[in-house]
Amino acid sequence: MTESKLNENFIINLQGKSFVTYEGLLDYAHQLGLESIEVEIIQIPNPDNNMTAICKATARTEDKTYTDIGDASPNSVTSTLVPHLLRMASTRAKARALRDLANIGMTAFEELSFDNSSEQAPRETTTEPPTKRQIDTLKKLSSSLNYKIDYNSLDKKSAVSLISNLIDKSNAGK
Repeated sequence: MTESKLNENFIINLQGKSFVTYEGLLDYAHQLGLESIEVEIIQIPNPDNNMTAICKATARTEDKTYTDIGDASPNSVTSTLVPHLLRMASTRAKARALRDLANIGMTAFEELSFDNSSEQAPRETTTEPPTKRQIDTLKKLSSSLNYKIDYNSLDKKSAVSLISNLIDKSNAGK
């Protein structure tokens, strides 16, 4: 039997902090014997609850059960994900339950909240090139989404933004 291990390709570094992707959590949970993951809608987004979706996810192995919740609102996702609040809440709930199952304290990238006002803010200029990990992450995401990237025009900050946008597109398709 091979040793279960979180694949480092599923870890993203943003501003000096490491985050695991939902895809990585799911991969690792399967290695650990994930048998099922179920999602229950707790709250459907509507104007009375500030368009906040809440879901509960339950992940099961042969002998253990892990449950957690996730939420999403227009204030916690990028503008491209606002039409997909219920799916984002579901993904966040599943990520939290899978983190417990896998005993991973690292926050999942999909759990992060994004300030939509920063999307419109002018980009700071920097001459630092993207990191190898950023390039590897972009190559993987762009390949799976069939998205072309001009790597020569990227700096560290624009790479972070592009990674975030590509993950949003990937999650919107789930």
